[in-house]
Amino acid sequence: MSNPSKPGRRPHGATGAGRGNKKDAARAAALSASAGAVRPGSATERLMNAQPRGSRPSGERAFPGQTSAQIASQDKLPVVSTYVPKPRQPVMTVRLDQIRQVLEEVLTWRFAADSIVSHWFRAHPKLGIRDRAEVAEVVYDVLRHLRRYRQLGESGVGNAVRRLAIQGAIAILGAEKVRPVLDVGELAWLDRIAQIEEQSLSLQVRSSLPDWLFDRLKDMPELEALTSALNTAAPLDIRVNPMKADRDEMLADLIKGNGVRHAPVATPYSPWGIRLKGRPAMNKWHQFEHGLIEVQDEGSQLLALLVGPKRGEMVIDFCAGAGGKTLLLGALMRSTGRLYAFDVSATRLAKAKPRFARSGLSNIVPVAIEHENDTRVRRLAGKAQRVLVDAPCSGVGTLRRNPDLKWRQSLQSLQELTALQTKILASASRCVAPGGRLVYATCSLLKEENQDQAELFLANHPDFELIDAAPILASRTNLHIEGPYLSLRPDVHGTDGFFAAIFERKKSATLKNTESEEIQTLESNSLAETENKIKISREDV
Repeated sequence: MSNPSKPGRRPHGATGAGRGNKKDAARAAALSASAGAVRPGSATERLMNAQPRGSRPSGERAFPGQTSAQIASQDKLPVVSTYVPKPRQPVMTVRLDQIRQVLEEVLTWRFAADSIVSHWFRAHPKLGIRDRAEVAEVVYDVLRHLRRYRQLGESGVGNAVRRLAIQGAIAILGAEKVRPVLDVGELAWLDRIAQIEEQSLSLQVRSSLPDWLFDRLKDMPELEALTSALNTAAPLDIRVNPMKADRDEMLADLIKGNGVRHAPVATPYSPWGIRLKGRPAMNKWHQFEHGLIEVQDEGSQLLALLVGPKRGEMVIDFCAGAGGKTLLLGALMRSTGRLYAFDVSATRLAKAKPRFARSGLSNIVPVAIEHENDTRVRRLAGKAQRVLVDAPCSGVGTLRRNPDLKWRQSLQSLQELTALQTKILASASRCVAPGGRLVYATCSLLKEENQDQAELFLANHPDFELIDAAPILASRTNLHIEGPYLSLRPDVHGTDGFFAAIFERKKSATLKNTESEEIQTLESNSLAETENKIKISREDV
């Protein structure tokens, strides 16, 4: 008879109607009958001694045949969990692995580093802002110093990309955070390379430049200062929209809202520029959302002063890209006249459209062209007062922001780019009206892409003459250059490396191959064609 003070209990050995026991008892009895003697430690014994399903008081089993001693001994055994949680890895161990993963993708050189980093972040949405910042900063540090890190890493053991990640992490995050998570072999390797005197390395290795690029920079004055600046992360330059904002008022507004964190200051040369520290998420600022500010390096802003567009003119931005320079030109024109934004990529023009919309400009006509000799280009022969050619180039002047370019470019790609620049400049020059201005620009420091191109153009186009850029800039800024070209260096001017040459078509020049198509037809057709190209491009993606 069960104890009334403990409902549900029954005497030992009962096989009747205990809750959940009929099946268990029958199963144990069948096993016992079929197997005869039960081998100690066997699965059958473990099953017979297992706690039956359902709640059972201590000291009682559902299976018959257990002695009082067995029950007593089982009751004395502690309940031990078989689950052993994995030890949590240190944060820096995880961080090094994340950096290694991104670097392994970047170092294939199949895509631009910023695209790969952005794609990796989208695939890991749980990473916080600080995590993303640390991963990105270390990856870019490795790309800036890749040649030196690789040479120092040759004496180590294990994964080569991990050794790159370790060196970059120490440079950005500090050795005191990185060393505690390294193994004995990695620590010994770090101690060995710490004994190497940096000046014992060649300048090519110290500055982490590939041979083809070093050979083209080695004769420039103050070479070590230049290479050091190219390997230093750039600040963020923005500019106000002259159609909507005043720089002094915007600067005061930004100082009030972001002064401590991003330390906004006026750029020294551009009348529209503001320089910020860090990498703010500017697309969330109300000033950006309302088209009051745009991202643009100060050197790029100065190109607009060289173009010098006026109200009511026809102006062509021949290689518009994402539209940064187009927007500034349109604002200086006070949204009057016609401003054609040419580019061979309908996708890039599509990305520029939101910027055009925010700016409040109505005079921009985006035109997707097939190549530099497109029919749309020939229709404008001799009709534009100002033409800007910011030509595709090696991008050597932007290595502060895009350090992977020095590894993704080569001597062969440089030769291909210079040939393309010659063609584009010649084609764009046909659009310039007599007395009109043509500005050729690159974000490069290389003579082949800059002075050599300017001299070749003048030799092949006697109807153009070179205009000195120095007095034009001196009249609007406190930037004083030797001229006749604009040549900017990051170590001297604090901007990206830029070059620009100004040509003017002689008023007495005789135009050739001028076509008579109406400009209005071009405008209406180009908009429809651009929309169609954008649609096709999206479908391809």
